[in-house]
Amino acid sequence: MKTYLIDASIYVFRAWFTIPDDMTDPEENPVNAVYGFTRFLGDFLEREKPHYVAAAFDVSLTTSFRNEIYPDYKANREPAPPELKRQFALCREITRALGVRECSDTAYEADDLIGTLAVGMRNAGHTVTIVSRDKDLLQLLEEGDTFWDYTGKKKIAHHEVSDSFGVRAEQMPDFLGLAGDSVDNIPGVPGVGAKTAAGLLAHFDSMDDLFARLDEVANVPLRGATKLAGRLAEHRDQAELSRELARIRCDAPLAADEATLQRQSPLLDDLFDLYDETGFGPSLRKQAERIADNFG
Repeated sequence: MKTYLIDASIYVFRAWFTIPDDMTDPEENPVNAVYGFTRFLGDFLEREKPHYVAAAFDVSLTTSFRNEIYPDYKANREPAPPELKRQFALCREITRALGVRECSDTAYEADDLIGTLAVGMRNAGHTVTIVSRDKDLLQLLEEGDTFWDYTGKKKIAHHEVSDSFGVRAEQMPDFLGLAGDSVDNIPGVPGVGAKTAAGLLAHFDSMDDLFARLDEVANVPLRGATKLAGRLAEHRDQAELSRELARIRCDAPLAADEATLQRQSPLLDDLFDLYDETGFGPSLRKQAERIADNFG
């Protein structure tokens, strides 16, 4: 069996930035993000007809346990404006009305929820397809799993990660610990970029192995290798902190079993009430009816 785990916030933000905000509801509130996300989710359900699926949402930039570890985590991001927060809430309602398990938590990010669900469903004998564009989630892949950039129409299997990113799936936390991640304001080691981090992990396999064998770094065929060991030693604590920030937790407090991830038939009355509220036209209603007719 296959389980689909959707990194929902990615697709909400994509719609927010790509669809003009002059798309409004009858009260003149923007609904561009809601419309784009609803279209994405409806197209996905109609195309894939998944039996097991969940959509995970981020709900805060400042309340994650990572902010307790490192207060500057994601501090470079602007908080979502009220009009986007309102649309996020509507996206979550529409997700539930379409019969998809919706997950969110103030202390755990969507990545952690996806990681927890992936472990639970693998324990039930499923393979996992992660629907996202965020490379951080690659670390969750195991044999038989797939990372699917749905809008970019690109799939990456577990064994293909190294071909695309230069490191294996399970090395991604170490890779980000060394190279950092400007998107999430994870510092990494100053002067160590993606190419250097990948080169180090190709030679040492893990960050722990690297720090245990720092005296060998000068012999690695990388530019500036003779000075690299000193820089790594100086910033070891920062590298280990960065790895901890980048590592996805798989123990979030939520149910992760077949019963809770089994897709349900759309609640058309609830869904159409939401479509009336947002001012959406007949095309999404017709799609929802098709999804309901083809359910099961």
